Amino acid sequence: MADVKSVRPGWYNAFRPWSLHGAVIPVLIGGAVAYYDGYLDQTNWWIFVMVLICGILLQSAANLLNTYGDYVRGTDTVDTLEDRSRSPELVTGTLRPKAIFMAGLACLGITALCGVVFIWYIGWGILFFGILGIAGAGLYTVGISYKYHAMGLISVFFMMGILMPLGTYYVLSGEMSYVVLLMSLPNAFVLTAVLSGNETRDYYEDKQAGVRTLSSFLSYEGSLRLYLVLNAIAFPVLLVLIVFQTIPWACALAFITLINMYLLYGNAKGAPNDKKKSRLLVPLSFRMNWHFGLLLVAGYLIGQYIIPGAF
Repeated sequence: MADVKSVRPGWYNAFRPWSLHGAVIPVLIGGAVAYYDGYLDQTNWWIFVMVLICGILLQSAANLLNTYGDYVRGTDTVDTLEDRSRSPELVTGTLRPKAIFMAGLACLGITALCGVVFIWYIGWGILFFGILGIAGAGLYTVGISYKYHAMGLISVFFMMGILMPLGTYYVLSGEMSYVVLLMSLPNAFVLTAVLSGNETRDYYEDKQAGVRTLSSFLSYEGSLRLYLVLNAIAFPVLLVLIVFQTIPWACALAFITLINMYLLYGNAKGAPNDKKKSRLLVPLSFRMNWHFGLLLVAGYLIGQYIIPGAF
């Protein structure tokens, strides 16, 4: 069983590199399908790398601005540090709020500059994805702060789980793909479950601080059930896609992560009465998404190139 490691306040923790599954996996899904469709080769690989970097920058911006937003709104305080804050940089005074805020804006700014290159390469259509991506990362807990209006889970599902793979495919091809859309669905559920685990872990502290997440409208047990359902539903969705030959049967490699699901479920059962297990909700989801997403992409490529007739 994984354990919750104490975090050391600083820039590394502020960027939360372990959370980059939220950007890397969706981009890989879009890139894998584009590669099979002939839109990604040695002539434009650098565009794909730029898309991947932009995805990482957007995720980093969201992490930094979330730390800033939660701090200035009083959600993260010294009183909540021991029990809930995994981003203690501002609470402990290790970093200054302005530094965190400016770093987040810098990530968004670099992404916007890269967007100019994407427009030059593929056209103005990519602007739709770029605006939504920057707005989604920048306004989570700053500005309209849609996290506090119960829109966090919905935003992650659509903006990161669905639009990021579609945007990756579009910038490489100039087209949309129903295969990318459908293949992104099971990963979108697992990805959204990570934030659900975060909201469940912080359930009582968010209630006390008046934070209106989607999970806060449920009981703690209801929030925990939502977390489990979001993780579990990925498997029947994946099965349907394979049965109807939307994706290669080799994508069944992702079913290996039923092991992760078993561990995740066992931990969740004890979470209501064990703070340590409650804190493990998020790390176990991180691991689940990394494993599920990478195996899904690997299965797709294996099915298309290594095992003839796997589609």
